[in-house]
Amino acid sequence: MRFIARYAKERGRIFEITTVYDTEVKKEQVDKEKPVIGTLSHEHPAALWFERKMQDDFGIIVEDAFDKRPLVHQEQFPKHVHPMRKDFHAKELEFSEFQPYNYEVINGDGVFQVSVGPIHAGIIEPGHFHFSQAGEKMLHLEVRHFYKYRAIEKMLEGKTLHEAKPIIERISGNESIAYQICWRDIVLQASQQELPLALQKQHAFLLELERIIHHLTDLGFIPNDAGFGAALALGSKLAEDARRKMKEITGHRFGFGAIDFENRLLDTASLDEWLYDMEENIEYFEDWIIDIPSLWDRFDTTGMLSLKKAVKYDSVGVVARASGLATDRRLNAFYLQHGFELSSEISGDVAARFKVRISEVKNSLKMMHNLLEEDTTALHIKSVDDGEYVSFTESSIGELFMAIDIKEGVIERFFVRDASFMNWQALHVMMRKDIIADFPLINKSCDLSYAGNDL
Repeated sequence: MRFIARYAKERGRIFEITTVYDTEVKKEQVDKEKPVIGTLSHEHPAALWFERKMQDDFGIIVEDAFDKRPLVHQEQFPKHVHPMRKDFHAKELEFSEFQPYNYEVINGDGVFQVSVGPIHAGIIEPGHFHFSQAGEKMLHLEVRHFYKYRAIEKMLEGKTLHEAKPIIERISGNESIAYQICWRDIVLQASQQELPLALQKQHAFLLELERIIHHLTDLGFIPNDAGFGAALALGSKLAEDARRKMKEITGHRFGFGAIDFENRLLDTASLDEWLYDMEENIEYFEDWIIDIPSLWDRFDTTGMLSLKKAVKYDSVGVVARASGLATDRRLNAFYLQHGFELSSEISGDVAARFKVRISEVKNSLKMMHNLLEEDTTALHIKSVDDGEYVSFTESSIGELFMAIDIKEGVIERFFVRDASFMNWQALHVMMRKDIIADFPLINKSCDLSYAGNDL
């Protein structure tokens, strides 16, 4: 079974622990007075961050876990404060005494430690990367995030689905459309309605537009981190063209507010022409980059993630597909009917992740032609029913999972798991046998979200 998520809910005198797999959902209950659960991390290493987060958020003890360090709580977070409990209402916190975080390190003769971040030289969000090195060779990497923990799960409690939308769509700018589509599907489930085909096609068009914006940016930055800045110039130009097209269609460069239940009247002829131009540009870009051997000397065999490791860490998105793991939420009848083809490689290195992105951009452009339609169909949303709802979307980074419980018409529990929350945990496996100068290249080839990770 593929592990997807694990999270807690407070139910009066108990905590309910929900574990989501690709084939089933398991629930267990523990007494709030003695909240102890067993770990899944021995079988599914990616479960560890979920369990450490439950420990910080709710005070749930994972008795047999091999790592019980705080995850979300930073060094001065007050002890015995668990902000996701229903009795927590504080608007601000008093810092406690500083407690150093004990990084996982390798010790020995000739081994030294290198810390990168959480403040970086480039334009990047806060993340800490701690290396154990022997000379230039990376022996071990620990990734530590959650410096911009925003308490989004707590913030959304008590809001209606429509009140929550402006917050949900801004969780991660690279995936705004994907987050909105997850929200949309929960609204549809809760109101027991189906989305008209014309709206479904338009929303899918915007999702693929968002995907090519993100991929084009990466396709410029990956060669740049191998010393070829000209690719960044062209990749950024193409990404900016697509970003402006997003604003032209939706009114916002990131598509905020784009997914609703009113169909926008699109200029299909103009968009078709733009798509053909973009196809020519990406063909030129691919031919250009393929013919630069020095780049492929850096890409090939660098930052390798084997299929076995991709499965072990329950990887998703481009990271998984570049290692031969065929997982994509677009593998469904709707997408297949509109031209979806799974893009995958087997080498699991930077080269494979670059090639998957090129292939996905080309396939997205093909699908976008098929998704264009002049139709002003609208859907009137009825009142929503109380209940537990989940949804999935294949964002530009990978599988996005969202769960919302509605009670008395408002959100009782909000949980979302970005693809990055899974893939950050596999990053350290890719570093072994490479040198520290390759770290930016490997990291960029995965291009994971900090904001989507740090709720």
